[in-house]
Amino acid sequence: MTQHTDVVVVGGGQAGLAAGYYLRRQGLDFTILDAEAAPGGSWQHMWDSLHLFSPADHSSLPGRLMPTQPGKTYPDAGHVVDYLIDYEKRYDLPVQHGTRVDAVRRDGGRLLVEADSGTWRAQAVVSATGTWSRPFLPAVPGRDDFTGRQLHTVNYRRPPDFAGQHVVVVGGGNSGAQIAADLALHGDVTVTWVTQRPPRFLPDDVDGRVLFDVATARRRALDEGRSDTGGVASLGDIVAVPPVRAARDAGLLSVKPMFTRLTTTGIQWPDGSRAEADAVIWCTGFRPALAHLAPLGLRGPRGQFPTDGTHALGQPRLHLLGYGDWTGPASATLIGVGRTAREAAHQIACQLGT
Repeated sequence: MTQHTDVVVVGGGQAGLAAGYYLRRQGLDFTILDAEAAPGGSWQHMWDSLHLFSPADHSSLPGRLMPTQPGKTYPDAGHVVDYLIDYEKRYDLPVQHGTRVDAVRRDGGRLLVEADSGTWRAQAVVSATGTWSRPFLPAVPGRDDFTGRQLHTVNYRRPPDFAGQHVVVVGGGNSGAQIAADLALHGDVTVTWVTQRPPRFLPDDVDGRVLFDVATARRRALDEGRSDTGGVASLGDIVAVPPVRAARDAGLLSVKPMFTRLTTTGIQWPDGSRAEADAVIWCTGFRPALAHLAPLGLRGPRGQFPTDGTHALGQPRLHLLGYGDWTGPASATLIGVGRTAREAAHQIACQLGT
């Protein structure tokens, strides 16, 4: 049986909820299909020590301020999950959890959304699936030969899981720095932090509030036809959150250049020297989770979907929300996704004539 609606939102994390908030304000009929069994998006899968870069009042979705977490300036991931659960309930958003969308297809003048629990025919689709479900692993020689443990950021939870081991952490971004610091501060783990280039730490007084202001200024400059300021990337790569500062200042975050290959028992450096390792944690980023859109044939020569803001140029009824600067400055953040969600909902309402 095919159900009919104005809009289907694919993904019920922070971007999907923000889309639902604004679609409701536009008076549109919509449903949100979320593959997660429970509310909270990818935040329910983060490592134990993770905290936001920003205070609660700078980490809110539209319409509802995130409450402060007692005793903490920067809320932890569990607090974010509680906030998203409350947000979904407060606005009575029609989220169907445990529903995996397999394909979005053209269907005359509409789009057909095929999921494991049914089919929806919609006038528009908002894809808000994020990146967490598609971790990126680089093709490093010897990766299949290494007999130790290999895991990605998505699989890391806590230092005691690696007690007494030598762990190689690969990646010069925030997750690499935070996980390396988390392990190094534990004291019972030997850590080697490896990056492609020397890590660029932001000034210690820079947190998510400053980053959002910088991203907003970049967006304003681009909208006004002025030169690109470079945004957050022009400042650095790593926010010096308290654990990272502590590990860095204690001399526990020394960095080595990228190794050339994995051996059966460890890693090999460019000069041929080797180091034994029990585990490698790949903090090497993610790719947008867009397999459900493959039937639309929208990928360009380099795999990207050509877009104008959130709007997919090859399919006027499709919007992509929350995938980072590609679909709007700071759109992969809690506070930043609201702007692009509002714009997408407005464009959809205009297109549908509501």
